[in-house]
Amino acid sequence: MDWGYLYGIMKHDPDKDHQQSIRWVGYDYTEAGAYFVTLRTQRWLCRFGDIVDDTMLLNAAGRMIQSTWDELAEHYVGVQTDTLVVMPNHIHGIITLAPVGTAGPLACPSLDRPLPETEQLQGGVPTGSACPALSLGNVVARFRTLTTKRYSDGVKHYRWPACAGRLWQRHCYERVIPDEQSLNHIRRYIADNAAHWAHDADNPQSHP
Repeated sequence: MDWGYLYGIMKHDPDKDHQQSIRWVGYDYTEAGAYFVTLRTQRWLCRFGDIVDDTMLLNAAGRMIQSTWDELAEHYVGVQTDTLVVMPNHIHGIITLAPVGTAGPLACPSLDRPLPETEQLQGGVPTGSACPALSLGNVVARFRTLTTKRYSDGVKHYRWPACAGRLWQRHCYERVIPDEQSLNHIRRYIADNAAHWAHDADNPQSHP
């Protein structure tokens, strides 16, 4: 596994959103399967905690990011979340999309509106009603919207550092995970991420 390619190492420039999705041309991103996703904060600012002794110590904002990730599977039919690491200024995670037949007891979110607050996601639809499949882009957009809203609430109520413009960079890294071997490699990469922070391309202190 080429970890440098996987990680998307680039020349660090906080004034530009270099990171872009790596997408397969013609691939249907509503397809059932596993996907590797990376989101970075605007200007690579460290918002979510600190690395101490190769261990990520989440602050309140970091714990919010983790809990929001964990909630996705509870509220969206066919969506499962796998391994996640919340780093000081970015996240790496795996999202799995399963085939969607019927909605069952969960509500189908509208695909043309932002993700609402958690309490508004509760409630159901009649068992057996059709539910459209969410694409990977839909899921990531909902995660970004809700975490941004919750971060803004933290700024207002708990004096979290304010964001200049937006919490996340405009682009994100998305990659299809083609097989179980690749899935296991990426899980290990995610689990080991904090231990490599000193030389991480996203660590502002690792750049001159």
